[in-house]
Amino acid sequence: MASLSFVFGLLSSLLLLLLLFLFNPIAPTAARTIRIGATIIMKSPPDLPTFREAPSFRNGHACGYHKSDVIHIAMTLDVNYIRGTMAAVLSMLQHSTCPENLSFHFLSAHYEPQLSSRIKSTFPYLNFKIYRFDSNRVREKISRSIRQALDQPLNYARIYLADILPAHVQRVIYLDSDLVVVDDIGKLWSVDMEDKVVSAPDYCHANFTQYFTNKFWSDPKLARTFEGRNPCYFNTGVMVVDVHKWRRGGYTQKVEEWMAVQKRKRIYHLGSLPPFLLVLAGNIKAVDHRWNQHGLGGDNFEGKCRNLHPGPISLLHWSGKGKPWLRLDSRKPCIVDHLWAPYDLYSSSRHPLEE
Repeated sequence: MASLSFVFGLLSSLLLLLLLFLFNPIAPTAARTIRIGATIIMKSPPDLPTFREAPSFRNGHACGYHKSDVIHIAMTLDVNYIRGTMAAVLSMLQHSTCPENLSFHFLSAHYEPQLSSRIKSTFPYLNFKIYRFDSNRVREKISRSIRQALDQPLNYARIYLADILPAHVQRVIYLDSDLVVVDDIGKLWSVDMEDKVVSAPDYCHANFTQYFTNKFWSDPKLARTFEGRNPCYFNTGVMVVDVHKWRRGGYTQKVEEWMAVQKRKRIYHLGSLPPFLLVLAGNIKAVDHRWNQHGLGGDNFEGKCRNLHPGPISLLHWSGKGKPWLRLDSRKPCIVDHLWAPYDLYSSSRHPLEE
């Protein structure tokens, strides 16, 4: 009877292992381990989408090849947004006068070899490096916001750019993954920042008070935060950052201090944007609005379609809940989503305009 019991036990264990392998097949790279009792099972990460190889882009005759000619661009790299990242990179290469001078710095919460290989296969000539962002550095500092996507630790990685990037990087353009650039990114890079730490389009016509709670404005001490400044809203998804001044001024700590206040008093509802505004609003170098045609993803709740704002456009930004690749795949795109579609390198994408 003991031997029969042993056989049944062995068969049950083998059946359990078989089911685990069927539902969690092992990938050849970037596998993780999980423990069930005394048994260690290899579990693969989510499959990354595949992309078509992009054309190669070369510098024009007027481009330099010195270190001072390099344009540094930082973006986050996430499985859920990698399709947007690929489109953004293609758009910059395609419209740049000196595409070989672009140097990409990708921040990823979970470094996977697959991420690097996917970028290399899509952009064989791209100059890039992937940095691991330690989510534990910010996880306990995050307060719940109005949309779960805004609460992801990687959404806060932009705060720590000065700590992550190499010391030789003195200036960087930070860009979200839900945008495309339809102009030469070198024009944004060359903006005269004067003595400011951040340069970005600002929007002084927006109702600035709505970004903070009544508790903030009713507190006499907190309400004096913006004294001596003319605070205006700016979107942190498109910024030129003087990394040297950021480091020297301790701006990471300043933003973290406001996040700590938020933990205690609940002074805003959005994610990483409000602490940036508290530290920098009214004290940035403003650039033309053409460099952030934002809000194309609609609001943070429904993501309804929005039209383009009047005026020239250098950058289209699907900030908000609606993302163009998701709306195109659902066959319920907004008109503006068709402006994103030509940059989509996803190998399985077939948009209505192509049929």
